[in-house]
Amino acid sequence: MNTDPYGEEAPIVDLADFPDWIVEEDANLLIINKPGWLVCHPSKNGPLSSLVGVVREYIGADKLHLVARLDRETSGLILFAKRPSVARKFQMAIQNRIVKKTYLALMEGELTAPLHVDRSIARRRGGPVMVKSEVSDDRTAQSAVTDFHPLIAANGLTLCRVEPQTGRKHQIRVHAEHLGHRIVGDKIYGPDETLYIEFIEKGWTDRLAAALPMQRQALHCYEYDFQFPEGSVRFTAPMPEDLLSYCKKKLGTTVSSLW
Repeated sequence: MNTDPYGEEAPIVDLADFPDWIVEEDANLLIINKPGWLVCHPSKNGPLSSLVGVVREYIGADKLHLVARLDRETSGLILFAKRPSVARKFQMAIQNRIVKKTYLALMEGELTAPLHVDRSIARRRGGPVMVKSEVSDDRTAQSAVTDFHPLIAANGLTLCRVEPQTGRKHQIRVHAEHLGHRIVGDKIYGPDETLYIEFIEKGWTDRLAAALPMQRQALHCYEYDFQFPEGSVRFTAPMPEDLLSYCKKKLGTTVSSLW
């Protein structure tokens, strides 16, 4: 990578770094542990500014099938299928909810017991950030269910294993805000949503550094466990170094053995 990953422009990936992101690869699938600064879909800055572009360059193929995406600042598992039939199999598994997804999230406040959130989500009406959603009883709201399981709580923070039972946009972040336990470093659902606008316009600034303890949201897609009729297919992605280091610093323990 040869530019600031949190700068005003999308970063350019060094292809030499890409093999380190590969979790697993075979004739059907390419499984990636995406960094928390990289967009999935192509941007105006060329093929090496997005994960899809990088994978196309790596494989040397124009047609790839992204099974499910992540927000730019969420790290973790991304599945690419190399054939349409394989893509459909895994996409239908997600649609039919025969997959268990597990995230790791560092949240504000200390949770002492598991929390089950069953609250519908809708696009927020009004406000400076158009992409923001909220817990809502509006007729346009879609059902959303998330389970939060605290792993360790200390110094005003909690590392949680998070299991979304539905797949709404920003679901974990919206439910975390609703609980009053926001995801650390979240620019939209954190302390001031105008930070997100400033970041989009100017990149990482002194104001963002003063308001947010991390340069990106502390959310990581850790595991997919597909429950196919012929048997389970499971993938995991280790928590990246930025989250590991921050958790160790703030929670006072090595966290990699907790899940």
